[in-house]
Amino acid sequence: MKNHLKTPVFLFLISVFVLNTFSSIAQNKITSPEEFFGFQMGADYKLARWDKIVNYFYELEKQSDKIKVTNLGPSSEGHPFLLLLISSSENMANLDRLQTINKKIGDPRGVSEDSLKAYIKEGKAVIFESMSLHASEVGGTQMSPELAYDLLTKDDEETQRILDNVLFFMVPCFNPDGQVMITDWYNETVGTDYEGLSMPYLYHKYCGHDNNRDGDYLNLQESRYMAKAMYVDWQPQAYVDHHHMGSYGARFYVPPYCDPIRPYADPLVWRELSWYGAHIAYKLEEDGFQGVLNAAQYAGWGHFGWHWITPFHNIAGMLTESATANYATPVYVHPEQLRANTRGFPEYEAQSTFSNPWPGGWWHLRDIVAQQKSSAWSILDLAARNKETVLKTAVIKAQNQTKRGAEDNVKTLVIPAEQHDYLTATKMINKLLQSGLEIKKANKQFVAENRVFGAGSYVISLAQPKMGLIKNLLTETHYADNSWTRSENGVPYRPYDLATHTMYEFMGVNVEGLHSDLISDFPILQELENVPGTVEKGNSGYWIDGKQNAAFLVVNLLQNEKIQIKRVDKAFEGLHPGDFIIEKAPAEKLNEIAVKTGLSFLPLSKIEQEKIHTVKRGRTGLFQRYYGGNMDEGWTRLCFENFGFDYTTLMSEEIKEGSLKKKYDVIVLPSDRAEAITGDLKGQNKLEAEEYPEKYRSGIGKEGVEALKEFVKKGGTLVTFGNSFEFAADAFNLKVADVTNGLKSTEWFCPGSTLKVDFDNTQPLAYGMPDEGVVLNFSSPAFEVVPGRHNDDYTTIVRYKDKSLLKSGWLIGEKTVAKKQAMLSVKYGEGEVVLIGFRTQHRNQTDATFKLLFNTIIR
Repeated sequence: MKNHLKTPVFLFLISVFVLNTFSSIAQNKITSPEEFFGFQMGADYKLARWDKIVNYFYELEKQSDKIKVTNLGPSSEGHPFLLLLISSSENMANLDRLQTINKKIGDPRGVSEDSLKAYIKEGKAVIFESMSLHASEVGGTQMSPELAYDLLTKDDEETQRILDNVLFFMVPCFNPDGQVMITDWYNETVGTDYEGLSMPYLYHKYCGHDNNRDGDYLNLQESRYMAKAMYVDWQPQAYVDHHHMGSYGARFYVPPYCDPIRPYADPLVWRELSWYGAHIAYKLEEDGFQGVLNAAQYAGWGHFGWHWITPFHNIAGMLTESATANYATPVYVHPEQLRANTRGFPEYEAQSTFSNPWPGGWWHLRDIVAQQKSSAWSILDLAARNKETVLKTAVIKAQNQTKRGAEDNVKTLVIPAEQHDYLTATKMINKLLQSGLEIKKANKQFVAENRVFGAGSYVISLAQPKMGLIKNLLTETHYADNSWTRSENGVPYRPYDLATHTMYEFMGVNVEGLHSDLISDFPILQELENVPGTVEKGNSGYWIDGKQNAAFLVVNLLQNEKIQIKRVDKAFEGLHPGDFIIEKAPAEKLNEIAVKTGLSFLPLSKIEQEKIHTVKRGRTGLFQRYYGGNMDEGWTRLCFENFGFDYTTLMSEEIKEGSLKKKYDVIVLPSDRAEAITGDLKGQNKLEAEEYPEKYRSGIGKEGVEALKEFVKKGGTLVTFGNSFEFAADAFNLKVADVTNGLKSTEWFCPGSTLKVDFDNTQPLAYGMPDEGVVLNFSSPAFEVVPGRHNDDYTTIVRYKDKSLLKSGWLIGEKTVAKKQAMLSVKYGEGEVVLIGFRTQHRNQTDATFKLLFNTIIR
């Protein structure tokens, strides 16, 4: 009987145990990417779309306490911008404490050595990795669900060490808008004749491929999210950005960079890149990957995008570059198609940094996903194994840089309150604050080194951890000119991007250097600056300062309200050419605009009508094309929108229809090749263009050229930037030559440098500009009027100085452009063609020359 009674009880207990076990398993079961998406990440002909990927990460968050998903906000076009944190549940419960430690390690000023030792022992390595910043480089975002899944489900010693010792922040898609565009484009074309073709328009509303050039100016919403996370909230010890490169070289580039390197980073940063890179390369080889290259191809002096600017934040900033496929369509590479011939990689042969060449064959998206996951994991593994070394090195870098700043010849930078454009100076300060710099603001007038600085001046000590960033952005810099940057016969190697990224010069802000450490009790800025605009009425109304870029935003807002505005042509009563006058306007509207823009409406005592004219805002068309789009056009859109300019996107077909003067007063041609504007493509470019569906081909053709000529003859203004000059010169038969045309790089070479110029601010197109300044020349045309019967039709607006042209960057052959025109206007019928040779609105960064564009529209 006992046995009879025992059996049911035993079976019952077993069943309860089994049910509880299965219930526990069910609660802890984590959905794999393959289960969720229905295919393996990187599978041929399959791309997971961003909205589905977002849902997957939120599903993981429900299933595990080791992942935290944060939506930092909407992208430029409204998609979620996610930041993931993956770490142990214990670390997740202790984030406030760990963040405090992270900040002390990143900026150890005033912290005792004993406290720092304790922080190093208690703290965790903070690692950031971002994926698919370039949306066409799909591998990183496709890899990210699998990387997260592996970290959450593996239970081996290595994984546990990572979770225990690392706070891993992952941006699974740096460009959500582009990811959606690319995925939709690929899905639309897969299985058709157009499968694998690059998308015909920009894969970001404003910048396309250029979003990795925004780690300093933070013009894009996505950049501001990243900056707050990585420059302010958490300072990582290492950061890696996962990219793709061409299909016909190495299979995978990993750190470190090759030479030259940009100055002012702590030397330990460059050692760290070699350390991390060696570990990544070793683990890739261990895992059987071929074709891995390091210490070649990508130089340590690059643009100031994310992986190249982070070393100056004392972060080991790196990138990986995978050989690409045609999105999710595999490519076949013949052995003879494999090429090298780049920095540190002269031939496609085995070398110490490329010990295992890939022989060719099929290349799949899955290959990219696998190698990127291996590299991403390796960074975490090395940091976890050496957590205390990583944190100790972070402290040393911050201390070293602070000491270097304190001992530098220039120890303090002052941004005086008195500026040509004080609101742009404030805008620059806010960009620097978003980059995590310590900035003080003078609450009273002060004297330093026999100079008087007004209240409201900003003071930046170089004795702080991000000294290297300050030196690069706010002091004159020069690109290396040595054996790393020239061939044996003296031919210069082009920098990866610009030769300088001197923010203060681009933005036209005056920065004064002091040789002493300015000791003051001025308060440290704790939040972004907000300049309050004021409104004060005079006997004849109001005036606003035409030197301020923000004046054009104010004018556009007033014009939207149908408020009449006048502009000064000759000085009177303290006003200067370019200032704006408002005689009558509702006070409440002016107050609203003053608060919004920070610009003050000043009292106008009297008006001299013969010295002013009524402002007309031109109806503006901005030319856009296909064949991958034009980044200069995208950035121009952002510039227009930031300053309230209405514009219409103008495509080839509308231009060819003619009658343009009925709709437009101003047409802008962003910098582009003449054949890309006309559609008269030749050779390989023509063959590639003809691969696209008819609706995605562009070019204005002969009909469009005639339509533009008619537009200008009837009183329109055609504005050309940079290389679009060639189109205008040919189409309009202008008697203007580009003096740089056809020269060898040993004769003329200006790869993104600031050059000194004179502005003729008596001309309406240069109203509001200073007498002299700098412009950004990026292999830009410089003009010379060919002698003829109508020389008086050509008016110089901006002219290069006669000598000592270079301010920052690299310049060879200054005599080529000395005293030549940088910008001019040409009469044509009743209208004009405006030729702006330099980068007047380059990436929405060159605020110093925005007015030269704005003045073509506000006349």
